[in-house]
Amino acid sequence: MTRLQELVEAGDRLIVTGEAPAIDGGTLDAFHGRIEEMAKWVDAMNATDNTAAHAHASNVACAIAIAQAGVEPILQVVCRDKNRIACQADMVGAALHGVHNVCCLTGDDVTAGDEPEARRVFDLDGPQLIRVATSLSRGRYLSGRKLEPAPPLFVGAVENPGAPPLDHRARRAAKKIAAGACFLQLQICYHPDRLEAFVGALEQQGLTSRAAILPTILLARGARALAFIDRAVPGIDVPAEVIAQVEQADDQAEAAYQLVLEQARHALSLPGVRGLHLTDFRHDGSLTRLCQDLDIPLMEERRAHAHRPQLTV
Repeated sequence: MTRLQELVEAGDRLIVTGEAPAIDGGTLDAFHGRIEEMAKWVDAMNATDNTAAHAHASNVACAIAIAQAGVEPILQVVCRDKNRIACQADMVGAALHGVHNVCCLTGDDVTAGDEPEARRVFDLDGPQLIRVATSLSRGRYLSGRKLEPAPPLFVGAVENPGAPPLDHRARRAAKKIAAGACFLQLQICYHPDRLEAFVGALEQQGLTSRAAILPTILLARGARALAFIDRAVPGIDVPAEVIAQVEQADDQAEAAYQLVLEQARHALSLPGVRGLHLTDFRHDGSLTRLCQDLDIPLMEERRAHAHRPQLTV
């Protein structure tokens, strides 16, 4: 059983996951240096799969590199670029190296990336891939062929609480949980009311007891970064007034940080939220500051005090 699975099944423990930066090459030492700060705080770290439809170092290779750094990896698997055979191969192959957490995504369309002429695959969608991963964990390929021994996969997914049609998002999340997702890492949402409504809908249906809900908190440097996210990241809408508030501040970096701190406190206050998923675009020590301001202990401290109840802010 992975540490992430232990925390999710405990039901009353704070969970902190993070997203490793996408890399295009270099050395393992350089990669380990880039994740060093985040590694101190997170219970598990995502190895992304060609994020935003841009080619990067492979998800399986990065997941193994994360494990070699002493951090528990979460293997992202995206449906856009691979058919069902390749997706199953990723999960089973990574499991040979002890990578047992899996996060299933449909993925952005190829037009979101820098090679829009690439052919789409989308042989499966996110909920279908979750069912495939669940089947693998039970010892069967999708074809029905036996898989022995069955890899002990712990399966999660992603959902966007802030993208229209809003009422569809909670229903889609429910489908993913029914398919076997045990945790949901939510896309960054700059609309607190939408996040609150989404989590509230899952809580009302009793689904937050079946899957850990982890809203994303994204550390950005200032108004320019927020405007880029609004313009270039599919499914993410940053309100103009939020960008303007940061842009007009005397210290944009500090204003952007205070926005992040407010988002994190709001997310953790919502019934049914089990923790946070952290993405760091700043790489200036703000991630450490955020965890300290939220009174989140270092990962090793949380691990050493298994009896510690879930933290509140």
